[in-house]
This record gives sequence, structure tokens and C-alpha cells, in this order.
Amino acid sequence: MIRIDNRKADELRPVTITPGFIPSADGSVLMECGRTRVICTATLEDKVPPFRLETGLGWVHAEYGMLPGSTGRKRKPRPILRQDGRAAEIQRLIGRSLRSVVDMALLGERTITVDCDVIEADGGTRTASVTGGFVALALAVRRHRKEGDLSDSPLLDHLAAVSVGLVQNKALLDLCYTEDSGAQADLNLVMTGKGGVVEVQGTAEGGPFSRRQLDELLALGNKGIRELIRAQKRALGEDPGR
Repeated sequence: MIRIDNRKADELRPVTITPGFIPSADGSVLMECGRTRVICTATLEDKVPPFRLETGLGWVHAEYGMLPGSTGRKRKPRPILRQDGRAAEIQRLIGRSLRSVVDMALLGERTITVDCDVIEADGGTRTASVTGGFVALALAVRRHRKEGDLSDSPLLDHLAAVSVGLVQNKALLDLCYTEDSGAQADLNLVMTGKGGVVEVQGTAEGGPFSRRQLDELLALGNKGIRELIRAQKRALGEDPGR
């Protein structure tokens, strides 16, 4: 099949990670996956939630939102009084994904908040937020180590996420909105640099899909995440081959 943007089935959308996009933040990036663009910032504070007090352990929290003009000509209202359920579910995903690669004892009784603000949405906003959010987090850690607030890095590994799905019975990597909205099945995969699986979110939109198809989607997602982690390393000034 020919994809809407002429990509191969196993090809990511063009990925650009711009570090330091918000200079005043401890760590920040502009994460671009095709036409999906997310501003991710990370802020370290010397405080923890009540359940972490006097434990010596830190915390990583995430917040996610879509700006009013992010979804096209129809304005998306701001959640003034109450956050919508979708945004709440996504920010929980981002938070628990990032916590999986942070040593809370090395972080100490500090909280890192990662804010992900979608400025343009064309599918995969949650996976772009995880991938960009990790880079913002790593930059914040690097800054506070340089300033002497952290003696050691609490980061255990890299972390990235990508979407895969079945469209016209074909397994595709990194779905844009048009592909995602017409998919027979879609899946979001979060993995570490060492290949550990952090989260799998998948569902069939019509009939069920087979174990063989699931294995194909997981393999496709693993390939995409390896590429995303190389892009993260380049943005962080690290060797992408290691």
C-alpha cells in the first residue's frame, strides 16, 4: 500500500529534536515527528509529594495538554476547571514511563516535573511527549549536575515511545492522524535503550488481530524506538552508536 505521505511501512516520520528550545527552563526541547510538534520542559524542585517525605526518594511527575490551535481549524478549549480524561490518562502514561528510568534514591527528595504542551497534533502526541520528555529530563539533570545540585545522574537508561498499527491489514510504523483514525488496530509502545518494555497500549478497533500480527507490530515498534533513541543521543550530544 502507498502511505499518505509516501513513507515505507517501517519508516518513521521525519524526527527533529531541538534542545534548549525554552532557555529559561531547566531542560527543554521542541519534539517534532512529522507535523506533530510538542514543547517539552523539565523543572527540578527541592520538594516531594507528601508520600515521599522523609523517605530519601524523589519523584517524577508529568503534565500534558493540547493548545487551542493544535488540532486544526476547530479550536480545542482550554481545560480551565477540569482536565479532560484523555489528557489525564496520557500524562499518567508519560509520568510512569519516565519514572521507569530514574533512580529515585539518587534523585533524593526532589521532584522533576515534565510538561508536555502539544502545539500541533497529527497523531502520536503521547509517544512524542514520552520521547521528547525524556530528553528534556536528561537536560535538566545535566544542568543541575553542572550546578552542583546533583552529585550523580539518576538516569538509568534512555527511553522512547512510538505508535504502530494495522491499516488495510498492513503493519505500519509511526501512524499519522489519518492512518490512526482508520486503523484496524493501534498500539503505543514504550521501551528503554536496553530493549526493556515499559508499556504496551494496544487495542483492536474492529475485529481482533492475531498473535502473529501482534509480534509483527512489536518488532516494528522496536525498530522505530531504536531510531528514536539514536535521535535522542544526537540531540544530547552523545554517541548515537553506543
